[in-house]
Amino acid sequence: MSAIKFDFARIVNYEDFYKMLAKKIELPDHFEHNLDALFDTITGELKMPLKFEFVNLTLAQLETFQNLIQTLEDACMEENEFEFNYFLEHYHTN
Repeated sequence: MSAIKFDFARIVNYEDFYKMLAKKIELPDHFEHNLDALFDTITGELKMPLKFEFVNLTLAQLETFQNLIQTLEDACMEENEFEFNYFLEHYHTN
């Protein structure tokens, strides 16, 4: 299975996410930067199996990107061979 990681230490907004997405996978020419297009692309146009992993999410980003996370969770339910996980950043104390 192909796993694609998105490091949210480098993603501040949706524009950053879509730029990183375009670098990591080949998007169709007609792809528009919105959640409907992302869902349709995952469930109908990408080569499966595929896994997206979001790493280093902050609690604030969980709120900012809650619609994106929900869209990817919905895509998992629609497309059996698509997996999605996200992980909060780790705080280290000395």
